[in-house]
Order: sequence, then structure tokens, then C-alpha cells
Amino acid sequence: MKKIVALFILMTTIGYVNAQIIKMPIPDKLVVLTFDDATASQYSIVAPLLEKFGFGGTFFICEFQPNFKDSSKYMNWRQIAALNRMGFEIANHTRHHEHINSLSKEKAVEVLKYIDDKCDSLDIPKPTNFAYPGYGLNLSALEVLKEEGYHFARAGGSRAYNPVVDHPLLIPSWAMNSENKQEIMQAFSEAKEGKIVVLTIHGVPDVEHPWVTTPPELFEEYLTYLSGNGFSVISLNQLDEYIDVKEAVRSIIPDFTKPLKN
Repeated sequence: MKKIVALFILMTTIGYVNAQIIKMPIPDKLVVLTFDDATASQYSIVAPLLEKFGFGGTFFICEFQPNFKDSSKYMNWRQIAALNRMGFEIANHTRHHEHINSLSKEKAVEVLKYIDDKCDSLDIPKPTNFAYPGYGLNLSALEVLKEEGYHFARAGGSRAYNPVVDHPLLIPSWAMNSENKQEIMQAFSEAKEGKIVVLTIHGVPDVEHPWVTTPPELFEEYLTYLSGNGFSVISLNQLDEYIDVKEAVRSIIPDFTKPLKN
């Protein structure tokens, strides 16, 4: 009898916590598209395609060294500001793609603040979301993001995001490239039962990093599939509509044992 009562209390507690985290039921077929490194094709190819399909997207911005000023490879800040005016989310990827887990707290805040200040100077809202460069993460990096008021931080791991289990500063995702079409198509099927599919995408194409490139025709094929099969495609900041971040941070213990790197 005591075991039954204990189990009931546990299940009731879990249900209560879940209800506190989830502000609005998460629909099936919810997908978040995120784009890293400010590659030039994100402005010239990705943004027009997202607009064509009526999809949202999050662009994680950094000044990728040493070739950030090469407009054939990377966007400039004028183009980044234009993405914001188009309604896309501009988010933080550190100043020069630094692996935040390897930095002191002071340096980590500095490389985050650089992007914040650039956004402020261009009337872009202060970023509330972050992507770990190179999926480099640890508890110290997470604590810096928490102290700086970030809502969500995206990692890797090739699995769906479960908001009542996964800490909001350790969001898993699948990384897209030219060779893993079957994996990405399978990933879409996991957007159900309260789970959200988040994708990491680099250039479409990525001139400087061909190992993470996605051909434009393949990218458009994915968007066509998502549109034709009733998926909702949003930016990361739109998850605030579904998830109480403060409650999730308070009640979910960060778990670094789960896959968070690809």
C-alpha cells in the first residue's frame, strides 16, 4: 500500500511539474529551423525560401574568423539587420565562434555581450537564445547563460527536444548536411507526443565549410515536404509561447549524460 501511495505521489508531482512547464499544448509536427555562423547564403538563399513557404527561422550570428569580411562567404551586419526586419530571429553564437565552455566567466560574458551590443546598435532586439559553437558545453557555460538571462540554448545530439525532460539551455538538435537526407527525414517523424524537432543548419551552401553544407535544392526539398505535410516551422524564440522557461530552469536538472554532441 505504501508503495502505491508513493507512486501516486510521484506521478502527481511529475504531472504538476509538467503542467507548470508547458504553457500551451505542444502540437505534433512542430519543427524549429536554426542557422549557424552567418553564412552569406543564409541571406541570399535561405531567407527568400523561408519567406516563400511562410516559415520562421533563427539565425545564430557570429563574426566567423578569419574571413567574416568576405561577402562571398558571410553576411555583413546590414544583411543581418535586414533578416531581423523580415521577421526572423537573430540570436547569439559568440563574437568569433568561441567555444564558450573553454572560456573564463569574464571572457564568456565579453564574447556574448559583443553580439548583444552589435544588435542594439542596429535596432535588433537583444538576443535571448544561444547556440554552442562546436557544441562545446559544460555546466560553467550553462551557468553563464543562465545568469545572462538566456531562454534557450541549442546543442547537438541528434534527438528530439522534450521540454519536460531536457533543460532549456541544453536543447538537442539534428545537424543537417548534404549526406544525411535519410536521417533528417526520419527526424521529422519524431515531432510528436510533446516532442519538438530542432535542426542545426549551416550554409545553403556553405562555401568555407563543405562538410556541413546543404545544397539549395535539397533544402528546398525539405521545405516543400514540411509545407506539404502540415508541419509548423518556427523560430526558437517562438517556443516561449509553449514553454515556461523560468519553471523549466527551476525544475529540470541539467543532464550532461544524454547525447548533446554529434
